[in-house]
Amino acid sequence: MSTPFTLALTGQSLIHHDVRHVMDEGFVALKRLIRKADISLTNFEMTVLGRHGGWPLKGSNFDCAPADVLNSLQDIGFTALALSNNHAFDLGPSGVLSTLEEVEARGFLHAGTGVDATDARHAGEKQIGARNVALVAMDAGPGPDVMYADNATAIRPPRPGVNKLDVRRSFDVEQKYFDTLTAIQETFGSNRMELANYAQPNDPPELASSDEIDFYGTIFRKASSNSRRIVVDEASLQGHLATIRKAASDDTFVIAYLHHHHWEPSWSEVPGWVQAVARSCVDAGANAFVSHGVPVLQPIEIYRGAPIFFGLGNFLFHLHEGEVGWSSPDIWKSMVATCSFDGNGRLQSIDFVPIVIGGEHRLTGTDYHERNVPMIASHELGRAMLEELGRRSQKHGTKIVAQDARIYC
Repeated sequence: MSTPFTLALTGQSLIHHDVRHVMDEGFVALKRLIRKADISLTNFEMTVLGRHGGWPLKGSNFDCAPADVLNSLQDIGFTALALSNNHAFDLGPSGVLSTLEEVEARGFLHAGTGVDATDARHAGEKQIGARNVALVAMDAGPGPDVMYADNATAIRPPRPGVNKLDVRRSFDVEQKYFDTLTAIQETFGSNRMELANYAQPNDPPELASSDEIDFYGTIFRKASSNSRRIVVDEASLQGHLATIRKAASDDTFVIAYLHHHHWEPSWSEVPGWVQAVARSCVDAGANAFVSHGVPVLQPIEIYRGAPIFFGLGNFLFHLHEGEVGWSSPDIWKSMVATCSFDGNGRLQSIDFVPIVIGGEHRLTGTDYHERNVPMIASHELGRAMLEELGRRSQKHGTKIVAQDARIYC
């Protein structure tokens, strides 16, 4: 590393159709901003219906798109794509292969899926200007095991899929609730074969002790109080951290990426396990950590000089006509964050541009499927968004100067 450089980060891009024809000045100005950065990253929250075909493997949350949406992302200015997310497998292994093929044909730096588990875990690397950049992208679900890439064994072929950070959900419950669950299971019977049958296509979860019960696919643990826990598999995490260490050892700028849907009841809050994973990635050598999944902005932390974006919300969020349930204005508001680094990869500052998908005039409407592109927010709304993000980031030790929309380091 030698010369200073900039990294532009946005919310996730769930994009159904080509938007290169959109000439609204608010969108054009955003594209100029993103194109100026040395590296520009988004999450491609989609699977490509391409040469390898594929079949829908989901119900109402299914998404796929033609390959020309990638031309739109390229036109906007994105040079890097995270591919590890809950829609990457919507067409099965065929969709993974088509997406990889089309992304590689366009020269994007990418990571997060692969032809098998070893390939999916690899860091994507690319020479951008005078700098070598690596992207390590993972997904923590929840999702069926079949969506995650797997290596071949003596009796199984490899499976193309998503790079998995293995976590499990467990509910801590008081003794009286634990006894009730046990009684229900005993009433209806529950042998290992039945659990395996109903777990398909997954295997039934492994119990850690006699204080746990597999209640038809969900783990409940006897405890003194009631709570939900997300438990990160340590071996899985260490495998991803090893990938980060290897990339960082080559004097490479490393971006660590995580997608997940294990949200807190208040979506704007950061799950403790995500903060722990983010800090572990920085400790392993990542220069920046980015996360998506929850469709709203979450706080920002600066840890050991590296920016941690716990959730950047949405950048493109294309819905089908008639889709409802996305009425909260927070889903349609986000930021473009441009991080400036010195020649050694140390963060100097972060500049924010508040955006509204579809424009502010649509925030009170119900035409969600017509909100095709993001636009720069007005000064008044933008300042309010920055002040709110600043308030929520303060508990993580981060101060945003709303007057000039910047974090100084």
